[in-house]
Amino acid sequence: MTSRPDTPLLDTVDTPADLRKLEPKQLRQLADELRAEMISTVGSTGGHLGSGLGVVELTTAIHYVFNTPEDRLIWDVGHQAYPHKILTGRRDRIRTLRQGGGLSGFTKRSESEYDPFGAAHSSTSISAGLGFAVANKLAGTPGKAIAVIGDGAMSAGMAYEAMNNAEQAGNRLVVILNDNDMSIAPPVGGLSAYLARMVSSSEYLGLRSLASKVARKFSRRVHTSLEKAEEFTRGMVTGGTLFEELGFYYVGPIDGHNLDHLIPVLENVRDSDQGPILIHVVTQKGKGYAPAEESADKYHGVAKFDVVSGKQDKGPGGGPPAYQNVFGETLAKLANDDPLICAITAAMPSGTGVDKFAQAHPTKAFDVGIAEQHGVTFAAGLAAQGMRPFCAIYSTFLQRAFDQVVHDVAIQNLPVRFAIDRAGLVGADGATHAGSFDITYLATLPNFVIMAAADEAELVHMTYTAAMHDTGPIAFRYPRGNGTGVALPETPELLKIGKGRIVRDGSKIALLSLGTRLAESLKAADQLEAKGLSTTVADLRFAKPLDHEMIERLMRTHEVIVTVEEGAIGGLGAHVLTLASDKGLTDAGLKIRTLRLPDIFQDHDTPDRQYDEAGLNADNIVDTVLKALRHNSAGVEEARA
Repeated sequence: MTSRPDTPLLDTVDTPADLRKLEPKQLRQLADELRAEMISTVGSTGGHLGSGLGVVELTTAIHYVFNTPEDRLIWDVGHQAYPHKILTGRRDRIRTLRQGGGLSGFTKRSESEYDPFGAAHSSTSISAGLGFAVANKLAGTPGKAIAVIGDGAMSAGMAYEAMNNAEQAGNRLVVILNDNDMSIAPPVGGLSAYLARMVSSSEYLGLRSLASKVARKFSRRVHTSLEKAEEFTRGMVTGGTLFEELGFYYVGPIDGHNLDHLIPVLENVRDSDQGPILIHVVTQKGKGYAPAEESADKYHGVAKFDVVSGKQDKGPGGGPPAYQNVFGETLAKLANDDPLICAITAAMPSGTGVDKFAQAHPTKAFDVGIAEQHGVTFAAGLAAQGMRPFCAIYSTFLQRAFDQVVHDVAIQNLPVRFAIDRAGLVGADGATHAGSFDITYLATLPNFVIMAAADEAELVHMTYTAAMHDTGPIAFRYPRGNGTGVALPETPELLKIGKGRIVRDGSKIALLSLGTRLAESLKAADQLEAKGLSTTVADLRFAKPLDHEMIERLMRTHEVIVTVEEGAIGGLGAHVLTLASDKGLTDAGLKIRTLRLPDIFQDHDTPDRQYDEAGLNADNIVDTVLKALRHNSAGVEEARA
């Protein structure tokens, strides 16, 4: 897709130690070459683009000034760390990003000593950095922790919880606020740079410390008044009062693309005994690549693209709609006739399809930022007041709000609707973003109803069913990507709670599918029929409550039962085994096998390879059935093929 850029200076840098050998005047050229290399790389591999482009100069400056990896550099979220990977000994593998066996799209401890903390979920950097800093302080070992937080991560409460606790780290902790969206206080050229250098300089800090000591000799009232006056004056100029109240010494704002401004400030902070310190850096997402600058949202995460034109390779046009769009458009239509419906998302409006809903019903769509815990309890309050809230959150991010799901929703039996996007495996984003656990963690909760859509038509029915379910919490899960190509219904069907459907009748083998593996179950049934094995395929639709009547009937009339789900151990298979045990069917020679995601964190790869590794393709299902038929012992097993 792209040709490699000419990078003579970058070619001399393999690690930050090489970078620190350069003269400051060479850093501008290095940053330009680093940006070109990143654009070329992501053009070839796809991945996150805009955030990384925005921190090229900042990444260069941090590694130039601080003694990494002894000084621990923690990137929040991690998708902005591609330039960091290039400068830390991984340039020779950078074009394997997000590919099987290649580099992760996020920071990963097992990948490099320069990745001291793995991150793919937001707002963890300050907490982790505080841990590193305090550990060094307690051990009396050198080294600072530098946490780079931004790209919306400051909208999560966890960041402020950490900041409120950060004073214990002293000068070992440096937080860099990468303000790349709506600036808290926009930089004003040379003046702001001068002020940042001034308030971070040893002279100013020394004078401030001396003044503080002198002030303590006065009465408590005078001392307090002097402190307030100094804080107010500096806060008026720099906008840092909020961070001062949380115990940080604030420096900024400064232009995050001006190395002549960044380097002296970082050096002052490095050498300071004041702390903890927060540096407010203002950057532009997509900096240096015009298509990304002009459309930061569309170039946040990209497919492979042509560097010259910026055109992304999204494959052939047309085809089935994306699942999130089916959900968003269905919900918008339902809300036309139901004024109680509203939608909540946590910083993922387009990713969840809530943007489609918001276009039609702007006053009833709420983006709460990266704050899933708040979003769930906010939905609970809406439900308690008679609304019909839909909480649309990726499966992997809903994990962050499990306590709120239990305490604020399930215990109170409030009818919050959970639209769980990205359920199951997610390919190149890997283990951190896989929706592996939602069936398991939700199906343990009393009062919950849990559905899984086998295709986009089923998603329409389940969205409608959830809207009409007012007696308690209900969730429905659906995968990443496009649908299967089935026709969408003109009128949605109200599904009967806890009832599945038989999609193929047989007599010897029964495949119980939940969700997206239905198509593979049908392919497996074809292969089994070709071997003379009559096969039933059931789409259970519901993980909870199970269709006890249908499942028990199939258990009594078939020799082998295989459950198939795209979820972790403890989900559908465990509940079916419990049902068999409760009904006394485990003593009748029935063979039950459960197919599910393996008990590992699967690395990033293509979806097909991930499904092969998980044993969830048609051939794996067939092999499981054949092994069960050859098994001589009676009873029930939970075994993998």
